[in-house]
Amino acid sequence: MVEREARVVKEGILLGGQALAQAPRVHGIPTGVEGLDDLFFITELENGKPVKKPLGGLPAYSVFNITGVNDTGKTLLVEQFAVTQAQRGDRVVFVTVETPAAFAVTGLRLRAQALGYDFATLEDRLILVDAASHASLRENLPNLLATLEYAITTFGAKFTVIDSVTGLFEHQEIKARGMVRRLYALMKKHLQTALFVAQKRSSHEQLSAEAAGGYAVGHILDGTMVLAKELIMSATAAKRFGRPIGEIVRLFRIDGCRMAGHDTRTHFMEITETGLVRILEPLQP
Repeated sequence: MVEREARVVKEGILLGGQALAQAPRVHGIPTGVEGLDDLFFITELENGKPVKKPLGGLPAYSVFNITGVNDTGKTLLVEQFAVTQAQRGDRVVFVTVETPAAFAVTGLRLRAQALGYDFATLEDRLILVDAASHASLRENLPNLLATLEYAITTFGAKFTVIDSVTGLFEHQEIKARGMVRRLYALMKKHLQTALFVAQKRSSHEQLSAEAAGGYAVGHILDGTMVLAKELIMSATAAKRFGRPIGEIVRLFRIDGCRMAGHDTRTHFMEITETGLVRILEPLQP
């Protein structure tokens, strides 16, 4: 193999001030998930001293990895987020990889109704990209990237959800990192605030950030939210969680966030009878 002569890429060098001039102002995006918005904060200088201030939601322009095993509430969480942004008047691109669009929109409608929103007033702010029904999207990343970019620019979307990114690299997880990196770059190019659902394998530790494709997938993105569940089977576990034997405990943790400070504790979580995710008190104060 012939090695090419290295060259200096001067356009890749920016002074801090130059880079900052291109940076959008980060602010909080209300998520529609009770208890979640309070877990993010920023630090500002006041009279020369750092002061912690609540951000009031997910950091704008961040791309988050939402990971957990099956039946932990990942899809419910991103559906709540999507319909909340639509209710607030913004367009959301929702890439459905596992469920055909006609069924995915039913879930979005149920989440909207549970939140008290009139779905008829916001349904056309949700732009579904049906990768579940079209192998040419699900199995061809360039097609998906082009279609996703077209949907974002045509409809002026500010938010993107992919449920799930794992479904794009099934049986080819060695390519997962490169695929997620290209999706991440597209989100940044178009200033999207985005949630990528990632499925854990059953062999993964419940509260780790690892998902299918390995740790590197989550590390490319700006942060990870981990959803977990545990069946209480011992007196020790019952004492630890303060719940009776036989009950299922749901847990939630933010595992890193590049764009804001965050609560690092593990919290109890619940799925209500109306199908909404709620973040509750921390395991330990």
